[in-house]
Amino acid sequence: MQFGVFTVGDVTEDPTTGTTVSEAERIKAMVAIAVKAEEVGLDVFAQGEHHNPPFVPSSPTTQLGFIAAKTSKIILSTATTLITTNDPVKIAEDYAMLQHLADGRVDLMMGRGNTGPVYPWFGQDIRNGIGLAIENYALLRRLWREDVVDWEGKFRTPLQGFSATPRPLDGVPPFVWHGSIRSPEIAEQAAYYGDGFFHNNIFWPVSHTQRMIELYRKRFEHYGHGAADQAIVGLGGQVFMRKNSQDAVNEFRPYFDNAPVYGHGPTLEDFSRETPLTVGSPQQVIERTLTFREHFGDYQRQLFLMDHAGLPLKTVLEQLDILGEEVVPVLRKEFAAKRPAHVPDAPTHASLKAAAERARDLETIVEPAGSVEETSR
Repeated sequence: MQFGVFTVGDVTEDPTTGTTVSEAERIKAMVAIAVKAEEVGLDVFAQGEHHNPPFVPSSPTTQLGFIAAKTSKIILSTATTLITTNDPVKIAEDYAMLQHLADGRVDLMMGRGNTGPVYPWFGQDIRNGIGLAIENYALLRRLWREDVVDWEGKFRTPLQGFSATPRPLDGVPPFVWHGSIRSPEIAEQAAYYGDGFFHNNIFWPVSHTQRMIELYRKRFEHYGHGAADQAIVGLGGQVFMRKNSQDAVNEFRPYFDNAPVYGHGPTLEDFSRETPLTVGSPQQVIERTLTFREHFGDYQRQLFLMDHAGLPLKTVLEQLDILGEEVVPVLRKEFAAKRPAHVPDAPTHASLKAAAERARDLETIVEPAGSVEETSR
């Protein structure tokens, strides 16, 4: 099972000091968080894509490429890549390039984002959101898997004899997760292709997240990719920890109350009760996270949001130390002990490359009957 962190890259005033970091400081803080995540033994660092204040990560491949040069093991991912407003040709080429720079340590989470005005900023209509997600991804898959593509669709100009460059590393495209909070069409899309499905698991009650994941699992099996419990599921989560749980609550409360997304709304206690937000001791985080398996079944990736709402970098790095030293080792052991042998691990470049090589080997073994007879004479 993979554990990691994701960031939305918000620039938010620290409510305890009244100070706000610059965009440059926030961008460099995200790099420091990724490097720290690898240092404490996490598997994945994922960053969002936004094109509006108060967020800064408008160019994920630029930043992830820089992070790739400063790390050697951690998987670099997105949370999310806007499949609706990015040109699939540019996605194909940008992320193949990133694959080569990062020696394959790359996967993507496709999504529509949560900012309606972004559509016209990039020449699109939000009313076409689902259609764009479906058509653009179908084209993206072909661009990664076919050397020469002829294509015509509804939302962009046709392609004639087009080859995306560079080609995916080792002929293996990055693994794709489809991220959605509430759109069953996206769960269906993930299931159709046998891709992963990721639910951010932050703002919604367990019952809602269960329905989305159950739909994906059922349709994954329907399309013949394996049993429902073999579907590739990822979950988000949000935590803040201190050795003493009340210290955690007291320290995090002003950040929660003024957060750009859910601040000035429900109380910290109500939000923690109704959603997976866990503010407390490391043991409380362990116990709460282990319940995710009970609600959603065995899953492959757990990402935590830890660096938003104006939390200073020093505090975030302390949180990562706690996560890596006290929480994740226990979660790894507990989840592994309960996982049935037939439930797959999260795909990686190495596992996808090995699967592709096995498929090619099988093709060479299966020869025409005449060739076999000739050899036997």
